[in-house]
Amino acid sequence: IMNHSVSTAAPPKLISLLNFIAEFTGITTAWLTGIMVVITTIVVGLRHLFDMGSIGLQESVTYMHAAVFMLGAAYTLKRDGHVRVDILHKKMSVKMRAWIEVLGSLLFTLPVMIFIGWGSLGFVQESWRIQEGSTDSGGIGGVYLLKTLLPVMAVSVSLQAIAELLRNLLILMDIASPAEDSSC
Repeated sequence: IMNHSVSTAAPPKLISLLNFIAEFTGITTAWLTGIMVVITTIVVGLRHLFDMGSIGLQESVTYMHAAVFMLGAAYTLKRDGHVRVDILHKKMSVKMRAWIEVLGSLLFTLPVMIFIGWGSLGFVQESWRIQEGSTDSGGIGGVYLLKTLLPVMAVSVSLQAIAELLRNLLILMDIASPAEDSSC
C-alpha cells in the first residue's frame, strides 16, 4: 500500500508556495485601482477646472492599469476568474473538469505564456538597453519598466498554471479532492 502523505508531500507544498505568490501579487497590485481613480480624478479636475494637463500623471494611470492587469493575471487564474463556458463546465464530473484543466494548462496556458515570455525578451532587453522613456515631453521615463511587465506576467501566469496543473493531477490520481482547493 502506497503512503500518499509521504509520496505527495512536495507537490502540495509547491502548490501552496505558487498559490501564495499569485495571491500576494494580486492583492498587492489591487490597491493600484484606487490610486488610479484618484489620479484620474486629479487629471480631469486639473484639465476642466484649471485648464492644466499633466502627461506624467496621465501616463502613470496607464502604467498602473498595465500593472493591475499584467500582475493580476496569475491571481485571476488562481481564483478561477478567467472566462470559460461555465454552463458546460459545471455539468461535468470533477474528474472531467480536472482533465480539461490539465489539458488547458499543457496545451494552451503554458505554451502561450512561453511564447509571450520568450517573444518579449528581445523587445524588453532593447528597451532596457536604451533606457526607453516616454515619447511625450513631461512623460514618464521608465517605459522599459512598463515593458518588463510582459515577461513578468508570463512567468507569474506560468507558475500559477503549474500550480493548477499539479492540483488537478492530484485530483486525477485520487490523492487530493477538489475541496483541498488552492486557497492560501
